[in-house]
Amino acid sequence: MSSESPSTLERKYWGFVRPMPASLLVMLAKQAEDRGMQGLFAPQVYGPPFLPLATAAAVTERVQLASGIAIAATRSPFETALAALDLDRISGGRFILGLGASVLAWSRGVFGAPEHKPLAHLRETIAAVRHIVAGAHQGLEPFEGEYFRADFREFQPTEPPVREQIPVWIAALRAPLVRLAAEVGDGVIGHPMWSIEWAVDQMGPEIEKALARSGRRREEIEINLWPWAAPNPNESEAIEDARPTMAFYGGVQQYESFFEAHGFLDVAKRLQEGVKRGDFQSVAHLVPDEMVRTFVAVGEPDKVRERIERAWSLADSLCIVPPPYGLPPEKLLYYMGMIDTIF
Repeated sequence: MSSESPSTLERKYWGFVRPMPASLLVMLAKQAEDRGMQGLFAPQVYGPPFLPLATAAAVTERVQLASGIAIAATRSPFETALAALDLDRISGGRFILGLGASVLAWSRGVFGAPEHKPLAHLRETIAAVRHIVAGAHQGLEPFEGEYFRADFREFQPTEPPVREQIPVWIAALRAPLVRLAAEVGDGVIGHPMWSIEWAVDQMGPEIEKALARSGRRREEIEINLWPWAAPNPNESEAIEDARPTMAFYGGVQQYESFFEAHGFLDVAKRLQEGVKRGDFQSVAHLVPDEMVRTFVAVGEPDKVRERIERAWSLADSLCIVPPPYGLPPEKLLYYMGMIDTIF
């Protein structure tokens, strides 16, 4: 990890897997390893992200495996910690725990989590997970937090772990979570909605300031960015394909200030109408071309490559992903193949 842009030969790329038929998941995991990719993420949309990672771990030997992300409030920190220990064991020490707060409409409105303050809850979850990971094989001292309390009185120690410290990367959209990640995390996962300009010009300085305040060095954290990309010689088609993903995220009320900062407040308010009735695709046509181009690298492969190039001035690694929402499987595979070809 370095504050300087890595050379082409040093660049680390990540891919992603999600629940799918085993034969396809195994093929993608093996391909990622054969291509020399740094790692594979599995996201949490509804179900936990750990299942596809366990499958990938069983058929690979080198590639790192990370939850990208696990939503902290959907389960007890104890279960999260034990899932991390299990995956680290299955993979032989290749697991990274990616954690995020998500939005309250998701963590509370969908998963039914108790009332909580997302930032404080995530900070406490990280502390609890590290406490459990480090000590589960020896017996655990009580943990007394605001949201998680356990006396571990009848806890039976586990077998020794592969590692007593498993890296924790924190996902962020805006500055408060970026600052938390720089202060206590082992890495920062940039939200896919980050435009290249937002990442480099806005979040980069926030990371630097937070590291300085915490007395940490830049080398102590990994910055992993997730730029959207839809490489397609037919740029109009690429823009059309990306609109549903922009509608999905643009209609999240809790993200309103983020889109306001990019000049799309009015659009975001209109998109919220579809998201609130559970039909984001019905408002996808309201997403203007300018909004797509702000957040997604679209068009000819050279144009996409040039747009994403600047991300390396901040990132240690990239997970370049197509905007997936509303795309049929064949179109998603097309964009994944194009991304593999040009990067």
